[in-house]
Amino acid sequence: MIQRPPSAAVLILHGGYETGLAPPPPGPMNLPGLRMLPFVHGVTRAVRGGPEVRVRRVHYAHRGWNGTRQDPVDDAVRALDRLRREAGDIPVVLLGHSMGARAALHAAGHPLVRAVVGLASWCPPGDPVTQLAGRDVVLVHSTRDRVTSPLASQSLTARARRAGARTCLVTVPGSDHAMLRRAPAWHHLTHTLVAGLLGLAPVPAPVEAAFGLPSGASAADGTLCLADVDTRGQKKERGTEDRTGTAGQGLRGCEVEQGGGR
Repeated sequence: MIQRPPSAAVLILHGGYETGLAPPPPGPMNLPGLRMLPFVHGVTRAVRGGPEVRVRRVHYAHRGWNGTRQDPVDDAVRALDRLRREAGDIPVVLLGHSMGARAALHAAGHPLVRAVVGLASWCPPGDPVTQLAGRDVVLVHSTRDRVTSPLASQSLTARARRAGARTCLVTVPGSDHAMLRRAPAWHHLTHTLVAGLLGLAPVPAPVEAAFGLPSGASAADGTLCLADVDTRGQKKERGTEDRTGTAGQGLRGCEVEQGGGR
């Protein structure tokens, strides 16, 4: 069967470690990679039925970030360059978890990248944001993450907005870094965001409202709670029943807690 050339693509980047020069272990031994397989399958289903969208995982040469080497960023850029040679200048959404989200944010200056969706992102305070200008950036973070910091994700969305990005943070109360608790909510929101950012479906209205905030808006103004953007009409979390889906209200009742960080 001849594969049609894609009109867009999604590159998926799994998590890793702060340091580690060895390659990721193969197959099911690579737990960070295994964690993202449901997202690969779910995104593939979410973009099916319209224009051809290629969903591809980024493979790492090393399992760690490794300081100034920033190894997964190089892997992401190589994957983007390869895609450009194969398919031309098509729009790409980068979807990453933890270290993979950090790599996606760093690689977002590549000409193909239109948007980044970061799950439980690793966002050290000094990381650059100028490469995000003109991009859509949605970070999704558990309020109880003890590995990476939801407050750091919130800060990055504000800094990136000042740099010219359209940004939003969605908090997931009562979950964890591995996205195991409340997994269906993580998956549904991610699939909805990716399809919307590719123009294949509507972007949730509260996220679109956050995108429209002025560059000087506060970090809290661009923060939403999952209950505000869940398009399935799930029962809302305790403490958020009366919150509407407008940008700036979502943090109330879903306050982020400081995570352990890296």
